[in-house]
Amino acid sequence: MEKDKVDGLMKQGVADGVFPGGVLLVARGGDIYFFEAYGKANILSSRKMTRDTVFDLASFTKPLATTLAVARLIQENRLVLDQRVDEILPGFAGSEKAPIRIRHLLAHISGLPAYRPYFKDLCRYPLSDRKNRLQTLLLREPLIHPPGEETTYSDIGFMLLALIVEKIAGCRLDAFVARQVYGPTGIKDLFFIDTSRSIPARDFAATEYCAWRNQMVEGFVHDENAYALGGVSGHAGLFGTAGAVYSLLFSLLKGVKGQGGIFPPRIMGQFLKRPPGYERPLGFDMPSDEGSSAGIYFEPAATVGHLGFTGTSFWMALDRSIIIVLLTNRIHPSRENEGIKTFRPALHNAVMGQCL
Repeated sequence: MEKDKVDGLMKQGVADGVFPGGVLLVARGGDIYFFEAYGKANILSSRKMTRDTVFDLASFTKPLATTLAVARLIQENRLVLDQRVDEILPGFAGSEKAPIRIRHLLAHISGLPAYRPYFKDLCRYPLSDRKNRLQTLLLREPLIHPPGEETTYSDIGFMLLALIVEKIAGCRLDAFVARQVYGPTGIKDLFFIDTSRSIPARDFAATEYCAWRNQMVEGFVHDENAYALGGVSGHAGLFGTAGAVYSLLFSLLKGVKGQGGIFPPRIMGQFLKRPPGYERPLGFDMPSDEGSSAGIYFEPAATVGHLGFTGTSFWMALDRSIIIVLLTNRIHPSRENEGIKTFRPALHNAVMGQCL
C-alpha cells in the first residue's frame, strides 16, 4: 500500500471539510499496516483526534452488538433463526407481525419501515416505562410489506430485535454483549453509555449540534430514538475506538475461518455469508454491485461490512483477510455534511488498489 497516498487522502478529507477528523486502520491477516488519526475531535475546543478517540459508532450497533448477541443466544441453544416473534413476545400473537422470524429482522426483510421518530412519544414517559411503550409502538406500527418478501433497511427491525434479545437473555443488551461477547475477547473499548449516568471520562469525538437537546452531542448517543431509550438500543448506541472495532472484527474473521475467535465457524458462517436468495448477510451488509462505499476492489460475495450515520464504516474481505476501519465525525457540527459519500469509495480504492 502507498501509505503516503492514503495519508494524503485523509489529510485532504480534513482540509476539504469532509470531516473535522478521523481515524483510519488498515490490516491484513492480523498485521496492522496503517493506523493514524487526523484532524479535530471537537472543532469548538480544537481538541485533536487520536488513535484512542472514542466514536459514536451509530449503526455498527446492528452487526457488532445486536447481531452478535443473537449469535451467542443461538450458540447457547436459546434461540433459532426461524423462531417467530410471537413465540418470544406473546403480545405480538395474532398480529400481522406474529410471522416475523429472527432471520427476517437480521436481513431487513421483516416488512417493518426504515424509521419512525419514536423519541417524540417515548420522552413523554418515565425512562423506566419506555421499553414497554416502545413495544406498544412496534405492535401498532403497520408493515409496509409482508415478512420475507422485500428488503427495507430498518432501524425499527433492530429495535424489535433488541427487545427479543433482552427478553431471552434476562438482562439489557449492553450488559449481555459486555459479558458474553466483548469480555471473552478482552475488548474494553466497545461499550454503551447509559444516559442516566455520568458521561465516562474518555476522549470522545463530538457529533452534531442537536436542536432537540439544545446542545452539542459529545459523550452520549447521537441517535434520538436510542437516546430516548436511555442510550441502549438494537440499532444505535454503541461507542468504541478504531482499535477495538478492529479487534472484534479480526476475532470474527478468525471464527469464520476456523482459526479460533469468539465464535466457531458453524455460528459465524450463518452471519458473514449471504444466504441464497437474500440481498444481505444476516445483520451485516455487503458491497453493492455499483456505487458502493467500499469502492471497486472488494469482491461483494466475499465481503461484509457496515456504515454508520455519524461517519463510520468498516469493510472486511473474508477471502483475503483484509479489514479497513474508517471512523470519522462527519456530522460534527451538522448532519447536512455529506461529502463522505464520495470520499469513502475513493479512500477504499486507494487502499485496495495499491496493495492489498
